[in-house]
Amino acid sequence: MNWGNSSQYKALRDHFKKAVQILKQSKSVKAVQPVLASCYGKRKTTDNGEYLKICGQEFWFFISGNKNLYTDIIEPIGHQAKEHNQHYEEERAVLINKFTSEFSRNFCVAGRIDWKRLVQFNSGNLKESE
Repeated sequence: MNWGNSSQYKALRDHFKKAVQILKQSKSVKAVQPVLASCYGKRKTTDNGEYLKICGQEFWFFISGNKNLYTDIIEPIGHQAKEHNQHYEEERAVLINKFTSEFSRNFCVAGRIDWKRLVQFNSGNLKESE
């Protein structure tokens, strides 16, 4: 689980320490255990004295109490992803068609790109391109 560099880990530790300090001062919380978690991976849970590092199946068990949650959620997520992807691809095709049509209308002549017009639009003086 190497998501950050040393300065990001230092900032994380500092934020965890500050959060723990604030929660302990509130006196409404007796014990605080910061957790750095990842929903995937096989690394064993470790406690470095400042926070727990939890990955994969142990993460899903930690948040749910269900040792099989990490596999139980795969099929429903896959089904939802498929539906989302289909909708995304349909909307993407609409946008590509729209942008292609607009580009052709504004920057093509007889099916060829009018490079001068395109470069003027992109980089020319605002008053000259109007």
